[in-house]
Amino acid sequence: MESNIIPDSIRPQRLQPGIGFGSGPTGTLRSSSLRPGVTVPVAPLLPSPASLAASSGPPPPPPPLQLHSLYGGVGAGLGQGAGGHCNPGNPAVLKEAVEAVVRSFAKHTQGYGRVNVVEALQEFWQMKLTRGADLRNGALVVYEMVPSNSPPYVCYVSLPGGSCFGSFQFCPTKAEARRSAAKIALMNSVFNEHPSRRITDDFIEKSVNEALASFNGNREEADNPNTGIGAFRFMLESNKGKSMLEFQELMTVFQLLHWNGSLKAMRERQCSRQEVLAHYSHRALDDDMRTQMAADWVNREQSVAGTIAQELASTERELEDARLAGRELRFYKEKKDILMLAVGQLSAANAATLPSH
Repeated sequence: MESNIIPDSIRPQRLQPGIGFGSGPTGTLRSSSLRPGVTVPVAPLLPSPASLAASSGPPPPPPPLQLHSLYGGVGAGLGQGAGGHCNPGNPAVLKEAVEAVVRSFAKHTQGYGRVNVVEALQEFWQMKLTRGADLRNGALVVYEMVPSNSPPYVCYVSLPGGSCFGSFQFCPTKAEARRSAAKIALMNSVFNEHPSRRITDDFIEKSVNEALASFNGNREEADNPNTGIGAFRFMLESNKGKSMLEFQELMTVFQLLHWNGSLKAMRERQCSRQEVLAHYSHRALDDDMRTQMAADWVNREQSVAGTIAQELASTERELEDARLAGRELRFYKEKKDILMLAVGQLSAANAATLPSH
């Protein structure tokens, strides 16, 4: 029988995101303060109950699942636009929806006329901060341009909570790419304020019931935190009152742990699901966690050459598809950044072993 209590002297060693190959050299993931982030009213990404149960297999894991595809109709409970606005096969609908939200926001905050969407997005988050929103790092919205000497230009925007969105249109100029990213981020920010985006008792009950139906589970599973669906319920109840944007920020950590194989490794170290959930529910995604995950990929590359290149190519395709669909991007962006960090670690390790002349 698993114990729910871990001595403090053991916990830090067992509850590590790395699989156990060593943490590798320390360092920062990015050379600047630009950090991609997390929001998700339009298309939330959640790990499956299996991943929350810490039973995922080693990489390459299955791709992340959309909430509405994972739990049947749960996506419908997230408010209108949970799926349709993000259809990559219908960019015209996405563009029209984004423009409509921007115009509506401008009408209610700035009056009629052309809106500076970059300023509007910043003002929106500044307004949230002044009204008491818990923004630990302030209200600054951060933009990151993808280096390029010719169009189309691509820009990512990170919201104060960590959510990340990107330009979703063909942008002939850097300024247009910045505006495009700001538009999709503003739409998601506005949608996230709707009461339907809050995690309530009714939302939890509906989500759990649909998860049970999708996975042919029984009621006992939902009430047992040792099961995947029980862990899902535990996470929802622990975040009652929060918005879907805030919940997604937490879920991104578990998605990355699942993708990296860390949940499986912690399970093999006899960590109970409750321990893992309790520990990482209060753990922010930081450079130490990224560095440890990158070190795991370095070890995989040293075991099987080409592993990182293959995973990076797949991740870049996912990121591109999600960006053009107007979806929240942090999971994909973090994966890419971790893999690029692994490439840097690998290059540094190889350079250190070269004979000196």
